[in-house]
Formats: sequence, structure tokens, C-alpha cells
Amino acid sequence: MRIVFAGTPDFAVPTLKALVAAGHDVAMVLTQPDRPAGRGRRLVAGPVKDCARAFGLPVLQPETLKDESVQTALRGLRPQAIVVAAYGLILPRAVLDLPEHGCLNVHASLLPRWRGAAPIQRALAAGDAETGITIMRMDKGLDTGPMLARRATPIAARDTAGTLHDRLAAMGAALMVETLGRLERGDVEAEPQDEGLATYAPKIMPDDADPDWRRPAVELERQVRAMNPWPVVRAAYGAQMIRIWEAHTEPGAGGEPGQVLRAGREGVDVACGEGVLRLTVLQRQGGRRLPAAEFLNGFPLVPGERFDSRPR
Repeated sequence: MRIVFAGTPDFAVPTLKALVAAGHDVAMVLTQPDRPAGRGRRLVAGPVKDCARAFGLPVLQPETLKDESVQTALRGLRPQAIVVAAYGLILPRAVLDLPEHGCLNVHASLLPRWRGAAPIQRALAAGDAETGITIMRMDKGLDTGPMLARRATPIAARDTAGTLHDRLAAMGAALMVETLGRLERGDVEAEPQDEGLATYAPKIMPDDADPDWRRPAVELERQVRAMNPWPVVRAAYGAQMIRIWEAHTEPGAGGEPGQVLRAGREGVDVACGEGVLRLTVLQRQGGRRLPAAEFLNGFPLVPGERFDSRPR
């Protein structure tokens, strides 16, 4: 099938690779413009652009798809489908209506649950038992289009946003190739979404990494996993901000929310509104992330002291 691919970050790379490996004719890769990064604020290409270059594919990086010249260029390619994976730009009606099979999106949730920008993190934070991939034909709404395929995966007790991201990216690539094959054979039946079941996954902001120790430990443990690898839950201990990379719940009670109950080789036990959260991998400002035993060698956490939301 003749395809235009639209994507920008790491999540989209497996889908582009899978399309090429399956023998589809990728006529153009759309990706967001290079952005400044690092201390020198040099312009840096995104992962999809790097992947497209490795395959020798043509790349287009418009600031917007509303530009008539961009739409004319896409029209001239005569794509049968536009495949979208975490592109990050709005597709206007003129682009949505352009391909024969429409614009097909790889979305990292079981729609209509978790429409929006951060479905992986929101599913983890909410304690969902499973998530998955939905291949959707895009329309003007926010992830509201009819579904062409869905595939589920359980959320494991130790899954983080990072591990789930990688698993779903691979699942999405495979399911997109499978769905394109079914479209070519004409055996895909689009299923409308049930609006009554819709939930939304707003973009993750830095404040989402602030722990409220008055909450139950089980909710804070899910927050730690959902914010790993970004922005990472961080809590103030005196004048230091400490990042919490890994944690799990432990039986027990006592102490005020945020108070350090015990600190040893197995971890740092912190009182919560309900239950205890054991911090097992931590990182101080300017340092490396370390298992609790190594962290405590260089930065003791004293039982009775408290974690706060802001440095004292």
C-alpha cells in the first residue's frame, strides 16, 4: 500500500520500521520540526526523522498541516492511507479526507478509555488491570474516530510508563501492519466508540510528579510507576529534592504522612495517609539513581524526619 507516515517520538519508530519491513511504499514521512535541546540549545532531530533517514525515506517537517502548500504536496503523493503514531500536530479535514482508507492512528489505550495525550501514564496511575492498542480511523474529534482493531495487554505489578511504552509501541506496530493487510483484503469493519465509556488522559505536567503523602500508599506506588521515566516523582527532604524511581507498598502503619519510619538496606519506609510506601531506588540532585542501600551510604534519611512537597 502507498503510505504517508506521520510520527515524531520513540513510540512511533517501531511502526515506521514495521511498515518498511512489510513492504509498504512509504512515500513520505511527516515529523515535527527539529527542536532545541541540551545546554547549547542546538536543534535536534526527533527519533522518527533519524529512522526515516536511515531508510532513505523523504522527510517533510511542516509547522502545521493547515498550510495549503503542504496539503498540495500530500495530495500529489496519492497515498492510500496516512498512518499516524504520536505525531503531535492536528490533522485538518482536508488531510483527513485525502487518502482512500483514511488516516489511521496507533493509540496506546483500549479506546474509548484514555483518549488524549497521556494514556499510558493515566492507565498506570488509575490502577487499570489492562491496557492495549487501538487502531482508529481518525476524525475531527480527540481520539473519537471509529475503531478498526484493538489488542489488550495486562498491566504487570512492576510495569512502569517506560516498560509499558515499549511494549505498546511494539504491539502497535504489529497491529497496524495486520490492519493494513485486512484493509487491502476488504475485511475490516469499523466499530464506533461508546461515548458513555469515554475517559480522558490529559498531558503529563511536572506537578503530576508531586506526591501527596496523605493519599494511600497504593496510589502513591502507582504514581511512582506512572511517572517513570518522566518526570519522576520527586519529594523534598530538608533543602534537597529527591527523586523516587522505584517504590512498593509494605504492610504497616504509624507516623504522620511523609514521615520516615525506617531506613535500611531494603528501602526507606514512609508513612502515607493509609499504609506505608517503601522507597527502593532514589536519586539526589546532581547524583545518580541508586538502590536504597547505596543511596543511604551517602545521604542518610533519618527516621522521624519528613518528606515535604517543597524544600525547607
